[in-house]
Amino acid sequence: MELVTNVVSSPTAKRLLLLVHGYGADERDLGGLLTYLDPEGRFCTVLPRGPVAAPGSPGFSWFDIAPGGFDEAGFEASLSALDSLVDAQCAEHGLERTEAILGGFSQGAGLAFALGLRRGAVAPAGVLAMSPFSPALAGADLDWDAAAHVPVLLQHGTEDPLIPVASSRELAETLIGHGVPTVYEEYPMAHQVALESIQAAHAWLDQIVAGEEPAAELPEPSPEPLVKPVTAAAFEAEVLRSDVPVIVDFWAPWCQPCRQVSPIVEQIAHMREGSYKVVKVNIDEEPSLAQQFEVQSIPLIGLFRNGRMERKSLGAKARPELEAELGMLVIP
Repeated sequence: MELVTNVVSSPTAKRLLLLVHGYGADERDLGGLLTYLDPEGRFCTVLPRGPVAAPGSPGFSWFDIAPGGFDEAGFEASLSALDSLVDAQCAEHGLERTEAILGGFSQGAGLAFALGLRRGAVAPAGVLAMSPFSPALAGADLDWDAAAHVPVLLQHGTEDPLIPVASSRELAETLIGHGVPTVYEEYPMAHQVALESIQAAHAWLDQIVAGEEPAAELPEPSPEPLVKPVTAAAFEAEVLRSDVPVIVDFWAPWCQPCRQVSPIVEQIAHMREGSYKVVKVNIDEEPSLAQQFEVQSIPLIGLFRNGRMERKSLGAKARPELEAELGMLVIP
């Protein structure tokens, strides 16, 4: 399998950096990070494109994902293609594979991780895994002896609605337990990359280039948000099948009234803890839910009970008025 690939390099490049994109993106996606990740031009950066057209997206993927599983054969095929690509690029540019950094985001992070630590692979200088798709690693045959000298930087968003942050924390615990030099970081972001996370990755790369094997103790888990983001995939379990009434804040990042009502929704979540569950739905990211519940204007705050939207309140309102419209006993 020959991959469509962009290569960004400079005359000062002395190492290879592989950056593998996530689902629905392409070979250009992670190139924008280089301004912050490698401003010095130390790396010959290889940016490949996934071989599979991603359904419902103009981009590509590395393997198909279905509810409850993924295409293991597709994962292995992409892993093999990336393995060959790294060898070819190192040979073409006169670089050592043992000094390469293998990195990626989401699907790409899972592949970079497996490529760097699997048994029989040439161990790289480090692995950068941003919000990795961890289920693909469950059955991976990893070489823990070799991995003891492969530094790993794991980063994940605490508000990630697609891949739970707990999956990366569990992966970090496994790595640390096997003696792998690991740095694990959480950021208040969704399934994305933040400026702070990329700046931290740049600092980590500085250490790798200096010959260090950075490691840190696992940080304490971030507290659960008062108002949890919910996706379409989790909506039935979190809302429709909930044993307690659920308040759902339908919102979008561009909506100014949504930002005005958000602190009020959080206040309700704090005051009604135990009696009500409070969640939020970004309608830009979950248009199917907006369509299903006829959300034509936001902010819309809905009260769900017994699997259906029982009442709703439209627009930014003071807490007593909002609670009254939802049929809740108003707390002074």
